[in-house]
Amino acid sequence: MRPIVDVAASLGIPHNLLTLYGDDKAKVSVAARDSGRPPGKLILVSAMTPTDAGEGKTTVSIGLAQGLARSGRKACLALREPSLGPTFGMKGGATGGGCARVVPEDDINLHFTGDFHAVSAAHNLLAALLDNQIQHGTPWA
Repeated sequence: MRPIVDVAASLGIPHNLLTLYGDDKAKVSVAARDSGRPPGKLILVSAMTPTDAGEGKTTVSIGLAQGLARSGRKACLALREPSLGPTFGMKGGATGGGCARVVPEDDINLHFTGDFHAVSAAHNLLAALLDNQIQHGTPWA
């Protein structure tokens, strides 16, 4: 896996506009948009039903970006953080599959840098525990 600093440099993003989280993750400062380059083209992959083998929006998006890069174009892919949903990640981590996947998969399923999603997951768990206790009338400990 290439270091994130090298990936950013290949996209023209200098090191000082990155907040690093190890060698493989970084947040990019909003100031990176003011590079003077002309804006790129946007391809949106949305609302696609996955196949029986599990290929869905993420796999198609990653494969498309890899294909554009292999054809000599500069390509950058932006994905949303996967939602764990009602199965809490048991159904898959929304990181693609095969050679078209996002790495490090474990970190992606563990909330990248531990931001808002981790707080909301903890809040939802506590709310569910409280609802359960109220519903079943169990005494407070």
